[in-house]
Amino acid sequence: MKVYHLHSWDVTITQAEEIQRRLAAQVLRKCEVGEPRLVAGVDISRQGAGGMARGAVVVLRYPELTIVESRVVEGRLGLPYIPGLLSFRESPLILTACERLEAIPDLILVDGQGIAHPRRMGLASHLGLLLDTPTIGCAKSLLCGRHGDVGEEPGSYVELVDRGEVIGAALRTKSGLKPIYVSIGHKVDLPMALKWVMACCRGYRIPEPTRLAHLAVAGQLPAFERGAGRGRLFA
Repeated sequence: MKVYHLHSWDVTITQAEEIQRRLAAQVLRKCEVGEPRLVAGVDISRQGAGGMARGAVVVLRYPELTIVESRVVEGRLGLPYIPGLLSFRESPLILTACERLEAIPDLILVDGQGIAHPRRMGLASHLGLLLDTPTIGCAKSLLCGRHGDVGEEPGSYVELVDRGEVIGAALRTKSGLKPIYVSIGHKVDLPMALKWVMACCRGYRIPEPTRLAHLAVAGQLPAFERGAGRGRLFA
């Protein structure tokens, strides 16, 4: 998978924020993908012993959500954890994993924010621009904005608003559990983002692509064989 190098990663906090503001203007908030054939999820582990972390991308056939390919890489994270600059910490490792893919996804679900971000440039939006691929932010916690009560029925949602702008939605994916926060990453609109996230849920709070990516970074991905559901393919 091709990665577009739009800026340096060796930046100060001020420079990183300036890059985010510049790139935010390039995010496309309209849908530019039809019915996806391959959907991917990405995730990254916390920094462990020796400062190493693992980044993973898992590609699934849609709508069956069977695993086609998985790539897991290890390396050091970039910046220390700074709220609002997560993409500068995590993107390089995720991009390395994506660069090794043979199966090119039509859509990527990201365990992080899209435009639901103070500068409208969360991890999902950043990755979408760097990969020139439609992305959706599927975050487990709120970074900015406010919303009303979400209905208990799966599929219920309310708009997430920040400074008078709709930046995403709080979406109930499973009754009895907290909602997740869905936002445009790149080349999608919010209605389609909500549709695809719900379509990718299989009885868990988080959608299957990001759930399996989380298992992959933990070394717990169910064994599979390309196209047959068994074996394992790791970088």
